[in-house]
Amino acid sequence: MDDQQEHVLRTISDRGIRYVRLWFTDIVGTLKSVAVAPVELDNAFAEGVGFDGSAIQGLTRVYESDMIARPDASTFAVLRGVDGSDDAAFMFCDILTREGEPARSDPRAILQRTLRRCEDLGFTAYAHPEVEFYLFQPGASDDEEPTPIDSASYFDYVTRSVAHNFRRDVILSLEDVGISVEFSHHEIGPGQQEVDLRYADCLTMADSIMAARVIIKEVALRHGVEASFMPKPLAHWPGSAMHTHFSLFEGETNAFHDPRGQFGMSVTARRFLAGLMRHAREITAVTNQHVNSYKRLWGGGEAPPYVCWGPRNQSALVRVPEYKPTKPQSARLEYRALDTAANPYLAFAAVLGAGLAGIEGKYDLSDPADTDVLLLTDMERSVLGIESLPGSLDSALKLMESSDLVAEILGEDAFDYFLRDKRAEWAEYRAQVTPLERARFRADR
Repeated sequence: MDDQQEHVLRTISDRGIRYVRLWFTDIVGTLKSVAVAPVELDNAFAEGVGFDGSAIQGLTRVYESDMIARPDASTFAVLRGVDGSDDAAFMFCDILTREGEPARSDPRAILQRTLRRCEDLGFTAYAHPEVEFYLFQPGASDDEEPTPIDSASYFDYVTRSVAHNFRRDVILSLEDVGISVEFSHHEIGPGQQEVDLRYADCLTMADSIMAARVIIKEVALRHGVEASFMPKPLAHWPGSAMHTHFSLFEGETNAFHDPRGQFGMSVTARRFLAGLMRHAREITAVTNQHVNSYKRLWGGGEAPPYVCWGPRNQSALVRVPEYKPTKPQSARLEYRALDTAANPYLAFAAVLGAGLAGIEGKYDLSDPADTDVLLLTDMERSVLGIESLPGSLDSALKLMESSDLVAEILGEDAFDYFLRDKRAEWAEYRAQVTPLERARFRADR
C-alpha cells in the first residue's frame, strides 16, 4: 500500500466516514457510482471492485463482461454533509480487465493514453474550463420549456435571486473537495451561471469537471432549484458552453509562449492551433456529442459554428487570449466549441490529439480572422477559406466515421461504441414528431 492509499484510510478513520463512492464514466460521460464501506477499501486498492462491464454503455462486450474498478487514491476527496455530519468520500477509478490491463473503452484511460503521448513529446497539458449552466424552477415536464430562476443577465448582481447564495455555496463546496474556482458570475441568459475552474493538468481537470457537475446539481437541489447542463435548453437564449483554455508546458516553461511570435505565440502554439483548424470538423462529434449540441452551435450568440481563429475574437472557434507581458505562463489557446454536456475525458483527448497532430506534422497555420465571421456572407467565408462545423449530429458522425485521427485517439473499440451510441441518439431524434410540426399541420388551417 502506498502513501496516498494510507492517507485515504487514515482520513476516513479520523473523520468517521461511513461510505465511499467509487466513480467512473461510460462512453458518453454518464457518471457511474458504487458505494463501498471503509472496511472494503484495503481490498479495493489491492484488487479493485468487480462489476459487469457489459451493463455499462460502451465499456465492453457481453462475452468480456467481467471488469474491475480500481480506485485512484490521488483523487480522494470528502463531500461534507449538509449539516456538517454524515460526510461521504469519493474517488475516481481506473477500469481494468480481469488480467489487470486498462479497459480499451474506459474514457479516463483514453485521456491518459493521449497524455502519455504528450509526455513522450516533452509536454504536460493543462486545461482551464469555463463551465456554464442554467438554474431552473423545478417541476417542468419534458414537453414544457423550463422556467429560469431569474431574469438577470451578464454579470448582474441580484441579491433577491437564488443564484446569489447558490454560487457562494457551490464555490465553498468545490473548494472543500480541492477544486479551485477562479471566477463565478451570472451569464447572459436568464438563470444562466458560469463557474470557471482554476487551471490544472488535463486528467485532474477532467475528474474535477465530473465532480463539479455532481456538486452543482446537489447544491441546486438544496436551494430548491434544478441545474441543467443541457447545451441549449432555451430556444431564444444562449446555450451553455464550456470554453476551455489549453496550454502545453515543458517543465516550468510555457511551450505556447514566444514574445517574438505573432500574438506572442511560439512555433509549438502555431502548429498546435493549425492542428485544431485542420481537424476541428472531425472531432466535433466528440466535443459536441448530443443532438441538442448543434442547436447551441448554430443558435447564434457567441457560439462558434465556423472553423477560424483570431486574437480577442469571440466569434472564432479558437481564440488567442491576450496575456500580460509580465505573465508569459498564461499564454494559452481557448477552444470555444465544447459544451457542458461533453464527456471531458474524450473531449480533452480529441482536442489534444488534434493539436499534437499539428505539432508532429508541422502543420502551417492559416491567417487569423479579424472580423466577426458570423456577419459574413457564405460567399465571403468561402473566399476566405473558412469552413463550417457540422450542422447536426448526423453530419458530425459522418465526418468522425471517416477520421483516422479520431479512430486513433479513441481506439477501435471506443470509436465503434461511440458511433453506435450516437447513431442511435440521432435515429431516435429523427423519428420524433415535434409540437412545431403539429402546429404547422393542424387540421383547422
